[in-house]
Amino acid sequence: MNFFRGVMGGQAAGPQPTGAETIQKLCDRVASSTLLEDRRDAVRALKSLSKKYRMEVGTQAMDHLINILQTDRSDSEILGYALDTMYNIICNDEEEEQDETAQKQADDLGAKFTEAFIQDPEHITLLLTMLEEFDFHVRWPAVKLLTALLRNQCVQLQSIILVSPMGVSRLMDLLADSREVIRNDGLLLLQQLTKSNAAIQKIVAFENAFERLLDIITEEGSSDGGIVVEDCLLLLRNLLKNNSSNQNFFKEGSFIQRMRPWFEVGDDNSGWSAQKVTNLHLMLQLVRVMVSPVNSPGATASCQRSMYQCGLLQQLCTILMATGVPADILTETINTVSEVIRGSQINQDYFASVNAPSNPPRPAIVVLLMSMVNERQPFVLRCAVLYCFQCFLYKNQKGQGEIVATLLPSTIDANSISAGQLLCGGLFSADSLSNWCASVALAHALQDNLTQKEQLLRVQLATSLGKPPVSLLQQCTNILSQGSKVQTRVGLLMLLCTWINNCPIAVTHFLHNQENVPFLTAQISENLGEDERLVQGLCALLLGICIYYNDNSLENYTKEKLKQLIEKRIGKENFVEKLGFVTKHELYSRAAQKPQPVFPSPDQMLFDHEFTKLVKELEGVITKAVHKSSEDEKKEEEVKKTLEQHDNIVTQYKELIREQDSKIQELKEQVSSLTTQTEQMQATMTQQQSQIQQHKDQYNILKLKLGKENSSQASITLGDGAHVNGVQTEEATQLREEMEELRSQHALLQTQLGEKDAIINSLRSERSQPTDGDTAGSDNAELLKELELLRSQVQSQAAEIGQMKSDNADLLRRAETESSSDFPSDATKTAELESRLAAQTSEVERLKEEVQGLTGGREQLEQQTASATSSAAILKAEMAKLEAELLESKKEQDDLLMLLADQDQKIQSLRKRLKDLGETVDDEDELDTRDQTDEDDEDED
Repeated sequence: MNFFRGVMGGQAAGPQPTGAETIQKLCDRVASSTLLEDRRDAVRALKSLSKKYRMEVGTQAMDHLINILQTDRSDSEILGYALDTMYNIICNDEEEEQDETAQKQADDLGAKFTEAFIQDPEHITLLLTMLEEFDFHVRWPAVKLLTALLRNQCVQLQSIILVSPMGVSRLMDLLADSREVIRNDGLLLLQQLTKSNAAIQKIVAFENAFERLLDIITEEGSSDGGIVVEDCLLLLRNLLKNNSSNQNFFKEGSFIQRMRPWFEVGDDNSGWSAQKVTNLHLMLQLVRVMVSPVNSPGATASCQRSMYQCGLLQQLCTILMATGVPADILTETINTVSEVIRGSQINQDYFASVNAPSNPPRPAIVVLLMSMVNERQPFVLRCAVLYCFQCFLYKNQKGQGEIVATLLPSTIDANSISAGQLLCGGLFSADSLSNWCASVALAHALQDNLTQKEQLLRVQLATSLGKPPVSLLQQCTNILSQGSKVQTRVGLLMLLCTWINNCPIAVTHFLHNQENVPFLTAQISENLGEDERLVQGLCALLLGICIYYNDNSLENYTKEKLKQLIEKRIGKENFVEKLGFVTKHELYSRAAQKPQPVFPSPDQMLFDHEFTKLVKELEGVITKAVHKSSEDEKKEEEVKKTLEQHDNIVTQYKELIREQDSKIQELKEQVSSLTTQTEQMQATMTQQQSQIQQHKDQYNILKLKLGKENSSQASITLGDGAHVNGVQTEEATQLREEMEELRSQHALLQTQLGEKDAIINSLRSERSQPTDGDTAGSDNAELLKELELLRSQVQSQAAEIGQMKSDNADLLRRAETESSSDFPSDATKTAELESRLAAQTSEVERLKEEVQGLTGGREQLEQQTASATSSAAILKAEMAKLEAELLESKKEQDDLLMLLADQDQKIQSLRKRLKDLGETVDDEDELDTRDQTDEDDEDED
């Protein structure tokens, strides 16, 4: 222990050991000591020396400290000392004031030790397991050490943590720690971890990071909170920026609605703290991240809609119009409102309705434009107002029309300041920045809107007393020709190019002034300095637009004459070269990157983002138009006409297809409605059939009951009444017996008819073998006899049924007569007999219906008999026809045999003559002839 006393401050006799020697002895003690207390004291001593002797401790003790972390897991105190020591040698101490060289050496040293530590990924896994320890002296140093490692080697450490099981989840648990120190350092750790790594950002977001961070912000007091709120906002920005998946998750989780309370400010906005300004600035940046123009249009529109619905846009407009708000917060709020309303019609309409709390109230747009054209306002604020105005007019033809309308003579109100008056005032101001901003703002009011371009031609300006008014277009060209500042001329040229682009009427108005074309050609043809090259390029662009969109309505300035003028005065190659100066300018590429006008100084404010798109679109077509001959133009016009005709045809077909689609849709709807009706009718029919069946069953039951009652009451009722009932019962029984007999006869007739159908089918099958004509004739005769017999039976059956009908009628008449004459005095008995008689009458009616059914069956049998007879006649005719064909074929065969015999005789005679003449005759031919003759004989047999 004397050794430790010397190290910790005790004075020992003799020469003092150097720092490296002391560290070496401590490392040996850590490696060789068996007692935990000795190792703990040695590690504590290394910790105390680690800041002063950073190089020596890191070089000699790194491996021993890692071994302590692996082996002494049970002692939290030694683990804490080891982690603190490693933090001291890896972390670059930024608190002490050092010169640049010393600081660079320290940074290099931290990076060197970090690289050595993360060579084995198991060391990072070991640190992640340390985070599961709840002991403050272990968990907090582990968090600080991981943060330092991430600062030095972020990408490598992110890769290791990403593949480590539950690595990100363990880090997310730090946000739930009740000890604020660990939670706050966990925020710093997650900030470093989520930098520029989309995969880790997604994992952290799906570990419920948004919910936890927003809860912490609310607990800490939102914008009035301290630096913890700032850390949470920085982490949220890391998770959301340029990560569409997390942005969608944030929106779908209804977290946008939880941002609204952040921007609730009171009436007294004086005395904002620096931390509150920082917090609110980050909150506004978070809103802008969700609606940034670089995001996908669909996601941006969805977030804009959510911000309007939850009242976030209204809250931002409240801050915008509030008094006492710091300038940087006001500037950032204007930029935020700009992107929330950009391209969203409902948000743009709301912003147009916002009024400033002034007396009298003025629209917010007018108040902002007053700041833009005021040269005493800060430069960044004027840029923000210009951006807000551009976003308000972006894809907003309604807003464009409202702005242009304030310039027209019929809508000018002399008692109020309008947006058009402010823009004209800025356009002709002595301040070049106001000229440029007003020109760009007015150009956005005309962007892709042909109607407003034509309406703006009506604007007339009064220059001075006693002089006639001039048009706005003419006044712009007059200022341009006066040789003002470069910024002013660039702004006016951008306005003119946007104005006459794709507007032949505006081109005609511009060319109608005889001074404009000579001025442009003079500007382009001169050899000026670097500052004037941009103006020359824009003049070439303006002249090229006059050529490309020229409708040849002015005889002196047709397309062909303007091209000849360029060729004579400027030269085509020189013209194209000057036109290329625009896109080659360094500020052009900077403005083309994003819509927001961000410039380091006012003199660099030359290009507008939307105008760079226009230049990119027109440069190629203007170059082609200048080099094109008149014949090529005629061919192009013919091709255009042909294409227009084709487009018209295609349009007609599309309309026809739409009509057919609509008709098909209507028919589908009709089919579906009819199908539904059919199903309903089928269901109703099924229900009715079941009800009918139930009624039939009930009727049968009642009929049986009635029969029993009749038999039991026959002995009680009067004799005459019993006689009548007995007669009717006997008659009904007789009718039933006759009915059964008729049914049996009907079944017999059907059986016979089926047999006859079988005979007819057999006759049809035998039609292909008509050799035995006598047998077929006899069968047909027998069939006809049987059919005649069947017809007579059917007729007798019909006579019997008719007789039955007459008997039933007599029976009914007799029953009615007897029932009315026998009991005239007793009304009760008469009513009873009448009810019974009605029942018997219904029974008789039912029997009548069955008889009619049998009659119908008889008629059907007669029809079937007639059809069978006609079928037999047809078969007989066909048999006769086939017999005639057979006789004719036999006759033809006999004729052929005779011809063959004659031919054979001729062949024999010719063969004999050949032999007589000495020719040799082949025996095979003779044999073939004989074989053929034999075959013919066989065929004849």
